[in-house]
Amino acid sequence: MIQKFRYRFIGLSTAALFIVLLTVIGSIIGISAYRAKQQINNVLIILSQNDGQINSQINTQNVKKRFGPSFNQESLYQYRYFSVSFDKKGKQTALDDTHIISISRDTIMDLGRRVYRSGRKDGTIRSVMSNYSYKVTHKHGKTNIVFLDESVIMESTNNIMEIGLFLGAISLLLFTLILIAFSKRAIKPIVQAEKRQKEFITNAGHELKTPLSIIKANTELQELMNGKSEWTTSNEQQVDRLINNLISLARMEEQPKVTLTTIDASATFKRATDSFKAIIMQEDKTFKVKVMPGLKIRADENSFYELCNILLDNANKYCDDKGTVTAYLTTDKRQRRVTLLVGNTYVAGKNSNYSRFFERFYRDDKSHNSQKKGFGIGLSMAQSLIATFKAKLSVRYRDDQLFFSVSFKPVK
Repeated sequence: MIQKFRYRFIGLSTAALFIVLLTVIGSIIGISAYRAKQQINNVLIILSQNDGQINSQINTQNVKKRFGPSFNQESLYQYRYFSVSFDKKGKQTALDDTHIISISRDTIMDLGRRVYRSGRKDGTIRSVMSNYSYKVTHKHGKTNIVFLDESVIMESTNNIMEIGLFLGAISLLLFTLILIAFSKRAIKPIVQAEKRQKEFITNAGHELKTPLSIIKANTELQELMNGKSEWTTSNEQQVDRLINNLISLARMEEQPKVTLTTIDASATFKRATDSFKAIIMQEDKTFKVKVMPGLKIRADENSFYELCNILLDNANKYCDDKGTVTAYLTTDKRQRRVTLLVGNTYVAGKNSNYSRFFERFYRDDKSHNSQKKGFGIGLSMAQSLIATFKAKLSVRYRDDQLFFSVSFKPVK
């Protein structure tokens, strides 16, 4: 269990750090790509305003307005571009390729016709050599199309992306190694707590073994002398149940495989309620039992009996003085579900946090003077058993009574 927790801790921590790293890298790449697109758009606008040329006639103020006051006009000459012009009839009238050498005139003519026929005002067009952004302007009855090679501008963005991905992979590897190295220290308190818990369970089982054996032997002796009664029978059943509880608790972490078979849930549940009848009535509480005969489910018989005992013991423990303990095993009219319902009178439970009842060692009553032991290990074990049976568990509070309900699929 600790090993699984450690792997989960490492996985979640690495994932969180990696998400943060990806967010930072993604933001940097996004900002870089946005600036590159803005730069491309600004260059195209300047080219369109100057008839597809970058020369000494360019308005310096306009350049600084678009690129910022610190921009050097000489930097404009780094770009590779070309232009094509058409008349009203769609006939090519001019072509300028003096500022690019990586693309032929035929390819330029083809790109110009494709853009002209598309009717779009701007965009990006793909060629064998590169991607070219374009902008279309209409002036003096002519259509001028300027193209800008994106490769020069996007090169820095692509480099940032490659570096970012490389750093991301290296960082992920380093984060994982660091977390593996320090995970033992991080979960050390949890390991120690679980170790102490296991030691407590082992020691408790060892210490209780002798007194339980004596109690059982005394009960058997009393039966030999005075005969069996419901009290002696109940004592024997409770001693056996306590021993089984300790064994189940000790093995709970091992999560042994449980073989599900068809069992008579009615007979098992009745056996459990009979063992509690004397205890509940001795405490001057009302015990309402309703068991429909012949109800069968898929479960492990011993584990199902343990589940019934846990719920009944919990109901009796938390039942108010002179209250009512309810134990029903019924089915609906269409026999689609078999419902195990155990409840008790619990006036103080109106504002309880029912979702926490299944946490180990949780106690609903925080008073140090309370004689009630809390919902602790028993209900945690019950929840584990219910999951093994693939049943559904629910808790509800109604009319000053707290009910635990377990729903099974019936076996017909």
